[in-house]
Amino acid sequence: MAPPVVQSLREQIREHIVEGIVSGRWSPGERIVERRIAVELHVSQTPVREALRELEALRLIESAPNKGVRVRALSAADLEEIYPVRAGLEQMAAELAAPRLAQDVSALEPHVAALYEADRVGDGEAQVRHTVAFHRELVRASGNSVLLHTWESLGIEVWTALSIRWLGTVQQSYAEEHDAVVEAFRRSDPRVAQLVKEHVLGCAPAPERQPG
Repeated sequence: MAPPVVQSLREQIREHIVEGIVSGRWSPGERIVERRIAVELHVSQTPVREALRELEALRLIESAPNKGVRVRALSAADLEEIYPVRAGLEQMAAELAAPRLAQDVSALEPHVAALYEADRVGDGEAQVRHTVAFHRELVRASGNSVLLHTWESLGIEVWTALSIRWLGTVQQSYAEEHDAVVEAFRRSDPRVAQLVKEHVLGCAPAPERQPG
């Protein structure tokens, strides 16, 4: 068993802010007040500032002199750029994880079960949460800490959630899509890595049609 990951204070604050953006607590264009977060979490402003810098590097927020920090108003073009990168990383993760997941897919199964229930009742928040968790577990199953760190450091988890929530990039059924991936791992499908890549690319926002 791998030892539990201990998050730094900065990482915990970053996760809190990300959750606020994804859940809609802060809408696109809305100001995020550093001091208010520090008071709310009972921390100094320094780690809050560090977390905000990271999120600015991910292009989730933007800052301007005398205007403070605001959530970026992201477009479909902003969001769709991440999908080819994510697809490549998860294809690689699937190749590495395939032998392990052929023996044991228990890390993925609870999220598929939760997605069936979320699909049934139309719970958008649960669909976002368990879709993201499913893909994180898939990458984690690769056993490659560099790959997992790269996946997380690019903010793919956040972009996925925002794409679903803000642009309504939905599959026919979240559960069926992910169940098919689990079944491919379970039967040691030699094309499983390609299937994962196609699955991720299929979730990308449709490009806006250009006139003419």
